[in-house]
Amino acid sequence: MSMSDPVADFLTRIRNALLREHSQVTIPSSNLKESIAKVLKSEGFINDYNVEDARLGFAIKVSLKYDSKGDSVIRDIQRVSRPGMRVYRGFKEMKPLLNGQGAYVVSTSRGLMSDAQCRQDRLGGEVLCSVS
Repeated sequence: MSMSDPVADFLTRIRNALLREHSQVTIPSSNLKESIAKVLKSEGFINDYNVEDARLGFAIKVSLKYDSKGDSVIRDIQRVSRPGMRVYRGFKEMKPLLNGQGAYVVSTSRGLMSDAQCRQDRLGGEVLCSVS
C-alpha cells in the first residue's frame, strides 16, 4: 500500500483506536509523526509515546489518554493542510481552537509546535492538523 499522506494515516489510526477504546496504538514511525506525537503529549492529548523496533524500521507506540469517566481526551482530530490543499497561517491569524481547549499542530521553520507555542514565539507555518 503506498502512503500518499502519512499524517492523515497517523490521525486516522489514532481516531480508529479511540473509537475502539484501545489504550494504545502502534503506528509506523517517521520523524514527522514523532514530532506530531511530541506536540500531542506536550498539549496533554496523549499520555505518552515511544519509538520501538518493528519488523520494518521503527514504530511509534502511542498511549491514548482517557478521563476519569473513561471518555477519550481527544474528541476530534482532523487533518487541516492536505497534500492537495496546503494551509499556511501567520501567528496573528492563529486563533485559539475552542477557546484554548483544542490545539493546532503547526509545521514551522523551527519544527512542529502547537498554535499556542507559535503565538508565543511569533512564528507562522503550515497547519497540519487540529485536535480538540
